[in-house]
Amino acid sequence: MFIHSDDITEYIPQRAPIVMISGILAVEGPVTRTGFHIAPDNIFVENGVLTPPGLMENIAQTAAARIGYIAKQEQAPVPLGFIGAVKDLEIWELPPAGQMIETITEIGGEVFNATMVTGKVIFDGRVMAQCEMKIFTNPQI
Repeated sequence: MFIHSDDITEYIPQRAPIVMISGILAVEGPVTRTGFHIAPDNIFVENGVLTPPGLMENIAQTAAARIGYIAKQEQAPVPLGFIGAVKDLEIWELPPAGQMIETITEIGGEVFNATMVTGKVIFDGRVMAQCEMKIFTNPQI
């Protein structure tokens, strides 16, 4: 499964210029994989690399894509999500603009409207960054 960028905004609440995933590669249980082509003129690109805020937003949108994908399967509105906390953020490298990264998130637990997510960004077979996030969702009415 790959949901192309023309369709991706059906699964996430973000809109240009803040869309930080190009498509969904897989949603398998608690694990979601997305791809993202980093455009050189992306709002989060500086000095030819994707900056840390861009990496965090990419991880958050990968988690949001899972929620949106499930909502679409259930024919429900895609809920809004908000990053409540970021924990243990580690960044080893910043991926270069003009390249494709893969992001993997895994749900650690869900309580009411809070979801605990671990995420990592991979480029060229190497983990660039990883963190844990607490994401709060607010269903659209």
